[in-house]
Amino acid sequence: MARVSQEHLDARRRQILAGAARCFARNGFHGTSMQDVLKEVGLSAGAVYRYFAGKDDLIAAIADEAFGGIRHAFEDAAEITPPPTPDVLLGRVLRTFLAGQLYGMERRTCAALIVQVWAEALRSDRLSTAFSDGYAGMRVGWAKLVEAYRAAGIMHADVSADDVARTMIATAQGFMVQEALFGGVEPEVLENGLRGLMSMGPQKIS
Repeated sequence: MARVSQEHLDARRRQILAGAARCFARNGFHGTSMQDVLKEVGLSAGAVYRYFAGKDDLIAAIADEAFGGIRHAFEDAAEITPPPTPDVLLGRVLRTFLAGQLYGMERRTCAALIVQVWAEALRSDRLSTAFSDGYAGMRVGWAKLVEAYRAAGIMHADVSADDVARTMIATAQGFMVQEALFGGVEPEVLENGLRGLMSMGPQKIS
């Protein structure tokens, strides 16, 4: 029997995840069965269960990939000298992410799937733990960026790096929710809004 290459295995795994993501985006997690996933990807139960034990495994894998992609983008930005400012960085990350990088889905569908994953974490201990780990990683990545901003002389040192990190993560999450609910929210809106807020000086108290 010919040996199956790792490249083939990786491609098959991604095929299954992409099909599951399309099903979840259309019908939600609880409205999608494993039979729906099998039909979507056109594979036998044995072929799918070789990679994933069930629906929870699929959801966890999708969540991990989504978090990983965003986290790596932030970590890469921290290595640039000088690092891109928050408006540029968040615009770049969201533009890339929502342009169909997650399983080739269109932007609003991609955002809707991410919001569903977040909601599912409220009922799943496994997802909640994975999200907590991912969130902690993103906070560390943003905190490193804050230190890089300070080293470059473009951010004051009087605000906690973690406070800045959590605020920027919340900004990205809010953008995702707006796109999922309403659609048509361009990354330029986020960039321009952040740029406007960043231009504000300290308030003078009389």
